Amino acid sequence: EVGILDFMKREIYPVFKHIKEINSHLTTIVGTYINRLDDNLHVVYEKRKAYEQSVTLLNDKLAKFIDLKQENAQAMFPHYFERYKTDGVEYNMYIGQSLTKEKKFDELYLYNLRLWQLQIMCEMENVANTARKSMQHDLQVASLILVHSNPLSIKFRMDEKQFDVDGAYNIRYEIIKKRIDKAHIKKTKERLTIPGKIAIVYSQDKDAVEYMKYISFLQSKKLLGKVETLELEDLQGVSGLKALRVEVIYQENFNSEKTISIDELMQEFKQ
Repeated sequence: EVGILDFMKREIYPVFKHIKEINSHLTTIVGTYINRLDDNLHVVYEKRKAYEQSVTLLNDKLAKFIDLKQENAQAMFPHYFERYKTDGVEYNMYIGQSLTKEKKFDELYLYNLRLWQLQIMCEMENVANTARKSMQHDLQVASLILVHSNPLSIKFRMDEKQFDVDGAYNIRYEIIKKRIDKAHIKKTKERLTIPGKIAIVYSQDKDAVEYMKYISFLQSKKLLGKVETLELEDLQGVSGLKALRVEVIYQENFNSEKTISIDELMQEFKQ
């Protein structure tokens, strides 16, 4: 691409000046092309610009939504939440006794947070689906949750000013996290992550049993649909992963300001 653009600027554009003097018809055509060039990049940038603006719009809406909802989750039990934007919105959540001195940790808080996360993912899917109406370039999201049940050691890295996993075993978690979004279903060419469905990756069967309870609850609320149980292909340095993939039921006239709170969610789940 860089070579083509360099060729255009070096070999083609100088010729345009001569062409415009030869033929009036060519003058109009060349003028139309020149007028469509981006002022800064000096190339036709319309489709990519529409795509990048749509990505930015979608990322901003999803980031603002999860940041607002995260404040309610912190009130349930203080935990470390880290979000950053790439070509999508990615975030980590760490919960445990070592992160707070104010409250006593119980695994019940972990289960509550997992249910809240899955419900929030349903709502974020609806936020993204609603945002499609105002995009120049139609985009869809593919949602992914990685379940990690074993305790992790994390430390604050002064050089990067952020928390990070510590130790060789814990780094395996980071390796899995970086590779699963490109994973295929075992013995197929089909990607795990696809629009309209939430993929939940796990390594222990007890995690699947736990998440099926959350899925069944959200199915009763007409937020989720059919569920698939899948095995993933072996990745470099990672094998034996499985996944649940569940269909999202999009709501008509979805209003992000009228979503269920975490307290209401837990109260209904207990019932």
